Amino acid sequence: MELGLVGLGKMGGNMRERIRRAGHTVIGYDRNPDVADVGSLEEMVSQLKGPRVVWVMVPAGAPTQATIDELAGLLQPGDVVVDGGNSRWSDDEKHAVELGLKRIGFVDCGVSGGIWGLEQGYALMYGGDEDSVAKVQPIFDALKPEGEFGAVHAGKVGAGHFAKMVHNGIEYAMMQAFAEGWELLEAVHSVTDVREVFRSWQSGTVIRSWLLDLAVKALDDDEHLETLKGYAQDSGEGRWTVEAAIDNAVPLPAITASLFARFASRQEDSPQMKMIAALRNQFGGHQVEKA
Repeated sequence: MELGLVGLGKMGGNMRERIRRAGHTVIGYDRNPDVADVGSLEEMVSQLKGPRVVWVMVPAGAPTQATIDELAGLLQPGDVVVDGGNSRWSDDEKHAVELGLKRIGFVDCGVSGGIWGLEQGYALMYGGDEDSVAKVQPIFDALKPEGEFGAVHAGKVGAGHFAKMVHNGIEYAMMQAFAEGWELLEAVHSVTDVREVFRSWQSGTVIRSWLLDLAVKALDDDEHLETLKGYAQDSGEGRWTVEAAIDNAVPLPAITASLFARFASRQEDSPQMKMIAALRNQFGGHQVEKA
């Protein structure tokens, strides 16, 4: 099938390549002409056959809203817009209503996979009505990891981004646990090779995971993380997860504490945040601050 893809950064560019490898046609637009296939959204839409599917991979908030507003004026009834960025779930309902007035479908899709998704596939959580999801299904199938799992129609519009938000909240807490354990091991004199302790956990333990593998990779690159500053940014989903917990009276002590730990990292050079920063760089290519 054909797909219009808006936003060809670290995630979008690799997604375009993976979809093409699956035999589909992708016409990509980005404000950077060096990576774009066309010079404008209008040109992209004009090259797609109806019913069109356009996947948006731009930053949440105003950039996503502006892109959807422009697409609403270019697309036709029966076309579908997919928001695959990290938008807040509450924005999805608004976008669905706006596009629905023009009989354009809308699907929200949480995407996980970072810079590794090109080869390993992207975990997908999507929300929307059955007809709109069906039009996008070949693209979901191309992007997902091989095998039975890795993609889910999570429910109504907003469900995809809500599920991805909770996923990222859990990710915060897991990274914080690894970071605290690493700092404690580094603090005692009796443990002489912390990196190899972490490596030993990769087999036969209940905490073996991809995050643990990435922690070992980070320690192989810089054994004591001496080149990193103990500063970790938060991308928004952690805050939204805690806010949703408050709204629904659901206790999330571990996730909330991990978010607050990141805030603390901006007040001092935290050893734990060196590991958080290293892990974020390993799985998502997020920028780190050098010590």
